[in-house]
Amino acid sequence: MKTRLFWVRHGPTHARGLVGWADLPTDLSDTARVARLDAHLPRRATLVSSDLSRAVATADALGEGRTRLPHDPALRELHFGDWDLKAPDDIDDQARYQAFWDHPDEVRPPSGETWPELAARAGAATDALIAAHPGADLVIVAHLGVILTQVQRARDLTATEAFDQNIAPLSVTELHHTPSGWHVAGINHTP
Repeated sequence: MKTRLFWVRHGPTHARGLVGWADLPTDLSDTARVARLDAHLPRRATLVSSDLSRAVATADALGEGRTRLPHDPALRELHFGDWDLKAPDDIDDQARYQAFWDHPDEVRPPSGETWPELAARAGAATDALIAAHPGADLVIVAHLGVILTQVQRARDLTATEAFDQNIAPLSVTELHHTPSGWHVAGINHTP
């Protein structure tokens, strides 16, 4: 039984710094782009989002005609801790910041979470959705980091290799899950 997961990155925030758990609004003023995204996604899909407002608002824009599940905090972005909303040049410990990008599976942002912790959280949420909706189409509105953890999982990549993937705001990354494993149908598609 194949479950299709349509990972949608929320709309842009226009923030200049790292945005993790900070609850910033999204800009959905490009209504033509939102309409193309909505038309691309399966109409009878089940829809779920992170509980952060930028994901919720994006899901609201895609919700008509789709079954909506409660917002899921497990689908939040990586918790950047003390680095949240800081521009890279404003981070005091530049060596640690660079080490995070070079070795994301080993370095924790101060008061934040590691990449493996995010991957475990997002993976458990994804597994629960698949178990609850086997064979369904799922539209999941989430964040860059969350989507990258699932691409990492589906392609069996290292964290560093996953970071090399581009996931644009309002793009779709389509992953299929079957009992025999994962299939990547498309990454970073912008309808």
